[in-house]
Amino acid sequence: MSYKNSSLPVPERVEHLLKAMSLNEKIGQLLQPFGWKTYTKENGTVSLSEEFQEQVKNGGVGSLYGVLRADPWTEVTLANGLSPEEGARAVNDIQRYVIEHSRLGIPILFGEECSHGHMAIGATVFPVPLSVGSTWNVDLYREMCRAIALETRSQGGAATYSPVLDVVRDPRWGRTEECFAEDPYLIGELAVAAVEGLQGERLDAEDSVIATLKHFVAYGSSEGGRNAGPVHMGMRELHESDLLPFRKGVEAGALSVMTAYNEIDGIPCTSNAYLLKELLREKWGFDGFVITDCGAINMLAWGHDVAENGEHAAVLALKAGVDMEMSGEMFGKHLESAVERQLLEESVLDDAVRRILSIKFKLGLFENPYVDPAKAAEVIGCSKHVRLARQIAQEGIVLLKNAEQTLPLKKDAARKIAVIGPNANHMYNQLGDYTSPQQRSQIVTLLDGIRNKLGSGADEQVLHAPGCRIKGDSREGFGQALACAEQADVVIMAIGGSSARDFGEGAIDLRTGASVVTGHAWSDMECGEGIDRAGLELLGVQLELVQEIYKLGKPVIVFYMNGRPIVEPWIDEHAHAIIEAWYPGQEGGNAIADILFGDVNPSGRLTISVPKHVGQLPVYYNGKRSRGKRYLEMDNKPQYPFGYGLSYTEFRYGGLQVFPQQIDPGEEASVQIEVTNVGYAAGSEVVQLYVTDKVSSVTRPNKELKGFRKVHIEPGETKTVKFTLSREHLQLIGHHYEPVVEAGEFVIMVGRNAEDYISANLTVRDEGQTCIE
Repeated sequence: MSYKNSSLPVPERVEHLLKAMSLNEKIGQLLQPFGWKTYTKENGTVSLSEEFQEQVKNGGVGSLYGVLRADPWTEVTLANGLSPEEGARAVNDIQRYVIEHSRLGIPILFGEECSHGHMAIGATVFPVPLSVGSTWNVDLYREMCRAIALETRSQGGAATYSPVLDVVRDPRWGRTEECFAEDPYLIGELAVAAVEGLQGERLDAEDSVIATLKHFVAYGSSEGGRNAGPVHMGMRELHESDLLPFRKGVEAGALSVMTAYNEIDGIPCTSNAYLLKELLREKWGFDGFVITDCGAINMLAWGHDVAENGEHAAVLALKAGVDMEMSGEMFGKHLESAVERQLLEESVLDDAVRRILSIKFKLGLFENPYVDPAKAAEVIGCSKHVRLARQIAQEGIVLLKNAEQTLPLKKDAARKIAVIGPNANHMYNQLGDYTSPQQRSQIVTLLDGIRNKLGSGADEQVLHAPGCRIKGDSREGFGQALACAEQADVVIMAIGGSSARDFGEGAIDLRTGASVVTGHAWSDMECGEGIDRAGLELLGVQLELVQEIYKLGKPVIVFYMNGRPIVEPWIDEHAHAIIEAWYPGQEGGNAIADILFGDVNPSGRLTISVPKHVGQLPVYYNGKRSRGKRYLEMDNKPQYPFGYGLSYTEFRYGGLQVFPQQIDPGEEASVQIEVTNVGYAAGSEVVQLYVTDKVSSVTRPNKELKGFRKVHIEPGETKTVKFTLSREHLQLIGHHYEPVVEAGEFVIMVGRNAEDYISANLTVRDEGQTCIE
């Protein structure tokens, strides 16, 4: 029992425990069954299922997935789900049963989904990662991750399946909303912040959880933007682009990595020994554990077809470097027979068990396996976290157009405002995928936010009609919407997309806007996991609704709420103002109202290029110089470039300096620029630094982001913004797939987006090529 002695080093405790374990107990540690299936709740009391109890007694369960997860997929609702306090008690009950009824008393590792907040009832719903990326505020995201870690660990969750570090190459992909950007450098900076925020200073603290970097790797580069499709990418591009954020996350200390569903050059990521062993462990020094995505091992046999059957698939994955299987189906069924039939050496299994046990010891689960339900009730969804959710939403909102200074609006009691559209007052349409059921009182819709902002006069000033749904061709709500717009001085169109799964909330009466509970709740989901699209235009009759209202001659402000870019040239041309809000979370309505009325100056900037036409895809900014100039019908420039976003004030750039102007390959250069607020409002500008390697031994992107700063500047004030360029910012992946800084000329560009900048030159002297270890 020396493994229970906390004074011993973790490796020694692991070895003592491993020697005491049977084959079945070892296999149990590699399994992560669905946690919500382990209990039932009746009359406020949680009971463990007989199946789970039997599994514990017959070898054990190492981990559980989503005990606290609630959504239509799990069929956990507000009625049968667990409140924050109940969830903590249930996790304690499960943990206690496992410790007391298994032979060795090894505690469970509870893994939870936390893409933009813990996916549990009552937890704070933050803006989706695409909105977080649009803040360009690394420190703010780190603070968000600290809040998520506290809420999750307070209920017993000790591992989370975030951050998502996929580089988006085709925004038709339904999981675009779960990603930060199309740029690997920006994603890498946010990856570091996520690891630092989630894992904290001490892994065994009551506000720390394991970060899981996912999806490893190139999941966002699938063929045609179809989920889990094959990836056609060379090794050089893989290292320069998609692997970069993962390397940064590993260097920051991440202790878990999740394999991607896709294949790369014919090899599935879940059975790719080069990625999981040679690169991740041997070269990068990763010392955590690798977990599969749900059902990924099954795909090896039934999808990728690189395995003959389930047993073969399980052996392939484990030998390649997988340690834990989410769902536990293939490992649980086949590993014992694989060892007995000598298809798998038990030593390979032992290595996986070691890595998992090491993390459990580091988390302090053996010493402190239980949590305080009262603490969970106190911190989950607390006012501090709600304020943080509002600030992130504010900073992630992007102003795309503001003709004739339509915005900000004045709080004029005499003005009437029509708030129209399917996303004006539908709470789930602003929350994104991977969201739990919500109490209506927790969510501030756009309509709520505007009414909150206008106060007592809102009932007289604000008119509302949904007009139409996200999908479908019903125009029965047009009449009511047009009637509202005719009475108004300005019209706000809340349109876009929805990643809302069917929460059973009922349909919306398009004539009155009232919720109508029916036997078949309407689902407008057009984005989210597994919801890929062939186009990027608005669905249904949304565009037609905007066009009909535009004919009334009123100022029209378009608010997009969505999980991927929207391509609508008519709106780009005709709308008086356009704001991209993405899915702004539970405080989205208040945040949008803050922007709308000028209490907050918009500072969000795009992290994904918005094309003029879907036929331009791929249109990401950091493409190769050889990609061509134009199509017959149009050029290949986006409608809104990477880094783009307007403000209620104006910033002027000047005085760019690079010094020294010549450096050796291993030296650093400083870059500074002066940014002046020449407008009449205080605001925050995102200063962006890009680098171009003019001549190189292998082809390079036209330009690459290598630095950014978000700075607040008062009217008339000038701030000097400084960057440091090191060898990491100037290197390329050379002929032997090693990072190299080559001699030659570099163009240094600093400005407000990828197409609006001033530039200077930097020379790297020819002193031979320097390899970067």
